Amino acid sequence: MAEPDRTASGLRDPIRAARSLAAVALGFEAFALLMAIVPMRMLLDDPVPATWAVVALVAACVVLAGMSRRRWVWSAGALVQLALIALGALSFARPEQWNWSLGAAGLVFGAVWAYCWNVKAGLERPPRR
Repeated sequence: MAEPDRTASGLRDPIRAARSLAAVALGFEAFALLMAIVPMRMLLDDPVPATWAVVALVAACVVLAGMSRRRWVWSAGALVQLALIALGALSFARPEQWNWSLGAAGLVFGAVWAYCWNVKAGLERPPRR
């Protein structure tokens, strides 16, 4: 009986698995950002800019999740994370219009995106024999 190859991923289509992971991560991010709108509207004096920015990021996450077959989605997803961190950085300049929690969410989802990218890179490598 042959010894199984323990270095292979064991997945039928590892690239598809990485794309699915990216789509799920972006979907969860869109959901979390949607849930952040109500507290921001209650906490901020002028919530309109933050609300529109979050809605734009939610739309970007949904579009990117739907287009996860494209190679450029990985870079665009990283830009979404950077934009979310930048919105959190704006909270120090204008605390009446922005909240630091956007930056915290950006850091958390940035770490999730980095993990997804790491998994993708690991699955793209050919198995060692």
